[in-house]
Amino acid sequence: MRILFCFFLAAFLWVLPKDAHTQQQDIKPLEIGQPAPDFDLPGIDGRNYTLADFDQYEVLFIVFWANHCPTAQAYEDRLIEMVNTYRPRGVGFVAISPNSPQAVSLAELGYTDVGDDFNDMVIRAADKGYNFPYLYDGDDHRGSIPYGPVATPHVFILDSERILRYRGRIDDTENPYIEPNTSDAADALEALLAGTEVEVKVTPSFGCSIKWKWNDQWKNTLDRQWAEMPVTVEMIGIEEIKELIANDSDKLRLVNMWATWCGPCIVEFPDLVSIYRMYRGRNFEFISISADNPRRDDNVLSFLQKKQAANRNYLYNETDKYALIEAVDTEWQGALPHTLLIAPGGKLVARYAGIIDPLTVKRDIVGYLGRYFADD
Repeated sequence: MRILFCFFLAAFLWVLPKDAHTQQQDIKPLEIGQPAPDFDLPGIDGRNYTLADFDQYEVLFIVFWANHCPTAQAYEDRLIEMVNTYRPRGVGFVAISPNSPQAVSLAELGYTDVGDDFNDMVIRAADKGYNFPYLYDGDDHRGSIPYGPVATPHVFILDSERILRYRGRIDDTENPYIEPNTSDAADALEALLAGTEVEVKVTPSFGCSIKWKWNDQWKNTLDRQWAEMPVTVEMIGIEEIKELIANDSDKLRLVNMWATWCGPCIVEFPDLVSIYRMYRGRNFEFISISADNPRRDDNVLSFLQKKQAANRNYLYNETDKYALIEAVDTEWQGALPHTLLIAPGGKLVARYAGIIDPLTVKRDIVGYLGRYFADD
């Protein structure tokens, strides 16, 4: 019966129009007692995976996951530990990212250094040392829709016949600094390995909503709102610059020295704006200081407007560049661009000489701000 169900489901999915999975749908979670739908999804290791690739395991633990989600990141260590504990006992593990990168806004990336596309999955898995297959399903959601995950993370545990026996959370706290009161997913694994019935079969799954491709309205709305935000530039003198560098605020501050005539400055500036969009909802701000001649204020403003730089922008109001260098950073040799990441109280977190590597900067920022809701 299970084989026939999976065959007809696969046939139905195959004959659907190519874009049918990216249209608005009513997503419902797979019910307890139903056979697991098959999938055929690419993994970050370069191969595709189906249910059959886990046939050697008595129990299969499927979790819907997302790079950017602070809740998923809060569970990373616990999931890795579960794999180490239960895989030797006959439990297979696989994580599936159902999110469409097209539906994830920069404003949702405030707790991460990477997004949800395939290449970002490769980066995060390597950084954290994932010990389980990590599959991408963000293009058409063909593998995810039949399971109906509602959040990341969302766990589906299958028995030896690949019948769903548990659906829900890993445990009852997403705070990685607090010991959970329950161990729902582990309890389900223990019951199945012992050949007994799972006592608690369904629990809520708290986390980040699934970013189905058709749910891109919020991202598009935020993009339009950002494009409509006013862009300004103010004159600034040496003493005020010294105050900015001293950072007498409660925010992590990214300060970029640049000029319109500087090629590398022009190349990196969109990345700096994107970084600001990512972290501006937290205790973070981006400040640009142009070293252009103060008479070129119209050119500076025009450039900033084209880049939608709705952050704090300044134009140095003097022509003495050596005074500027001394005020900003005594270790700065004067080449542009030059960028500083400054903690409250003026502590230097990082210095970036020349064009930035965006991933490095984002890692430094989230390394300071934290990856979890509990860090705020």
